[in-house]
Order: sequence, then C-alpha cells, then structure tokens
Amino acid sequence: MSRHAPRTSLFDRARDELFSHIHRCGVLEATEEQQREWMDDTLEYLTERYPELSAEQAAQLRDLGLRFCQPVIPHGQKTTRVSEEDATAA
Repeated sequence: MSRHAPRTSLFDRARDELFSHIHRCGVLEATEEQQREWMDDTLEYLTERYPELSAEQAAQLRDLGLRFCQPVIPHGQKTTRVSEEDATAA
C-alpha cells in the first residue's frame, strides 16, 4: 500500500503562495492603500503564474489576501490595563 501526499488544488497553491508573499514583502506594515496597490500587482503576477485560475478565484484570492493583511488588533494601538489604584484615584 503506497501512501501519497494529498494533491493540493491550484487555488490552494496560489493562496499559499500569496500568503507567503505577504509575509516576505512586509506588506503587513503598509497602509491600507499601499496594501491594495500591492495586492493588485501581486494578483496580476499570480494570474499570469496560474492562468487556470478563474476570475472568481482571483477575486477570492484578493479578498483573502486583504483580510489576511488586516490585524486582529490594529497596528499601533496598545491595550492598557488600569490598575485598581489608578481607577480609584481618578
């Protein structure tokens, strides 16, 4: 009995490559406008690299990529805890 690694779909490979590019290129630290411009350029590259992707799949990749770039807690915001002493002093 031979064991084969499961084949990943073309969409999955393109998605994984997109996420890898996002990490390597530092786009997470960019402004939202810069992220959108970067995403447009990167998706152009990916659709050339994976011509079998449909327009719908390319749109899904763009949406996934932009959501992936959005932090759970926006950059630059710090959560602060107020101690009981500070709260009663106010």
